[in-house]
Amino acid sequence: MTITTSSADTHCAQAPASRRFRQSMGLPALVLFGLAYMVPLAVFTTYGLVTQMTKGHLPTAYLLTLGAMLLTAYSYGRMVQAHPYSGSVYSYTRKAFGSYFGFMAGWTLLLDYIFLPLLSYLLIGIYMSEYFPAVPAWVWVLGSISLVTFLNLIGIESITRVNWILVVVQLVFIVVFVALSISSLSGQGEPVSLFKPFYHDGFSVPLVMTGAAVLCLSFLGFDAVSTMAEETSNPQYRIPLAIMVVSLVGGLLFLLVSYFAQQVFPDWASFADPDSASVDVMRRVGGELLVSAFTATYVAGCFASAMVSQASVSRVLFAMGRDGALPRVFGQLRTKKRVPASAILLVSVMSLLALVLTLDTVANMISFGALFAFSAVNLAVVKHYLVDQQLRGPRNYLLYGAIPALGFLSTLWLWSSLSSMSFTIGLSWMGLGLLCLLGLTRAFQVKLPELQLAE
Repeated sequence: MTITTSSADTHCAQAPASRRFRQSMGLPALVLFGLAYMVPLAVFTTYGLVTQMTKGHLPTAYLLTLGAMLLTAYSYGRMVQAHPYSGSVYSYTRKAFGSYFGFMAGWTLLLDYIFLPLLSYLLIGIYMSEYFPAVPAWVWVLGSISLVTFLNLIGIESITRVNWILVVVQLVFIVVFVALSISSLSGQGEPVSLFKPFYHDGFSVPLVMTGAAVLCLSFLGFDAVSTMAEETSNPQYRIPLAIMVVSLVGGLLFLLVSYFAQQVFPDWASFADPDSASVDVMRRVGGELLVSAFTATYVAGCFASAMVSQASVSRVLFAMGRDGALPRVFGQLRTKKRVPASAILLVSVMSLLALVLTLDTVANMISFGALFAFSAVNLAVVKHYLVDQQLRGPRNYLLYGAIPALGFLSTLWLWSSLSSMSFTIGLSWMGLGLLCLLGLTRAFQVKLPELQLAE
């Protein structure tokens, strides 16, 4: 049976200019966008927190997370082919399950999308104040928010050019770090166990699963790529390919860096401060010179992530505003570059919470929203292809049934492993979203507006 999907190009051509993006993203730009969002050095974002949580089994936790994320990345690719729109999870679930569930999925997705740029600003403040203790962290936070907002307002092309530089710098640093780690291990004069970072004393499946659930926030780059569908020519081909490339490359980089970090610094219980534990690792591997290089490179990576994460969440807000699920002001594109300026400015204001929230709280909030969204997308694949399109046969059952089902079960397993604080914050956010939905629909007496880019 042939699957008929609508073309993003056709929809965009029919839409008013104020609601139509410029299609300026190619495959290299998409991969860079995703890698910049993920931050190749993101392994150090929650390095101390998850290393202590898993009792020194960070590489094992990353291995489990990578497997689950590849399954979910596959499902994202299938839904992009069916619905090449900017709304990501919001658009997919609304098309598959109706407007009410779509709103709740989009609302929950906002939990991780809104707080991911906030996480980047928080980390910039932590590491820059660690390196320049005379300058308060809030100065770095406010300065980075202002600059990132400006770059987003002048268009996605400016972000792509900056990403080229920042991603390459991070990749070079990873090569240097691995080389110095091998040199350090060789100079110890003792045999090195190749498998010790994956399994040693203190191994606990529940603890590793809890750590793997938190690490999902490191993989949000492939999800962000899907929000660029309306700014990409031939999105049904390029977006799924970029999603898989970003997921695999990013995951392997995380695994590589965490493996060598665990090898050179196995005494995970002795971190001076879990939030900045990576500084202890760098100091052991390369002294103060490497600490300086790491701080500069990592902060640059956080800056790149803040740029693309703010761009990504503004596209989700734009899609919800365009459909009337949020105020219409968010569904308008402003300036000659046609950017969702109102949404960008809202994210900037929300990012000011980086001045008061802790790293642990933000990481848990992001992971809750991410895993809920991932589960919804896996289910949407089954609903769209096997139920709505009524595809049959062993091949279709495998591609649109078995693989998404495995993705759903793996993300559900990770989701159930999150801390109680994650569920307290996440369910409270969902409760607020339900109240908004009740208000918009007058207690389900009226329907939400239909998708503006209907098939």
